[in-house]
Amino acid sequence: MSEIPDEYEILERKTPFQGYFRIDKYKLRHRCFAGGWTEPFYREVFERGHAAAVLPYDPDRDEVVLQEQFRIGALEAPGSSWLLEIVAGIIDAGESAEDVARREAVEEAELELLELHYIQDYLASPGGTSERVSLYVGRVDSANAGGIFGLAAEAEDIRVRVLPFEQAMAELSSRPINPASIVIALQWLALNRDSLRQRWSGAPTPEAADAP
Repeated sequence: MSEIPDEYEILERKTPFQGYFRIDKYKLRHRCFAGGWTEPFYREVFERGHAAAVLPYDPDRDEVVLQEQFRIGALEAPGSSWLLEIVAGIIDAGESAEDVARREAVEEAELELLELHYIQDYLASPGGTSERVSLYVGRVDSANAGGIFGLAAEAEDIRVRVLPFEQAMAELSSRPINPASIVIALQWLALNRDSLRQRWSGAPTPEAADAP
């Protein structure tokens, strides 16, 4: 197999593993910043599809809805293998990222997303996987949120927690390691929370409430 775009050349591609996920092995080369081409080299790519993730947020109560569950990839990471996360799921064929965000909010937390605001797409770990995550914040009513959820057929055991925004930020900071999606989403919310509350609920910002 050979193809020559302007910037790289794939000399060979094989699939040494195909299961629920897939691993592709490439032999390739690419152009150098100083001119010319690299020598041919090998890279493996973990192909797990693309995902959508959403931070459920109640602008009236200024609360976020987060979840905790066991993650195999955190077995040897600092701290606990039970991670604090936001709602997320793999995008299947024929689905949009928005569809997945709404479906997973129901499956994982029994939440209806009243509105969705797109934050950005990001690459999870481009040195070894092609996975791209579409990230959102979703408006919810958190009054009755919380509990234990998940699909038994997928061995899911998800504890859903409702936290005031400031408490969520404090807990995030106190943990030795966190998934990228919750870090990006909460930091985005920290920067845009006042304008988002005005847009979604008309609730006064802290600055407006203190004004004479």
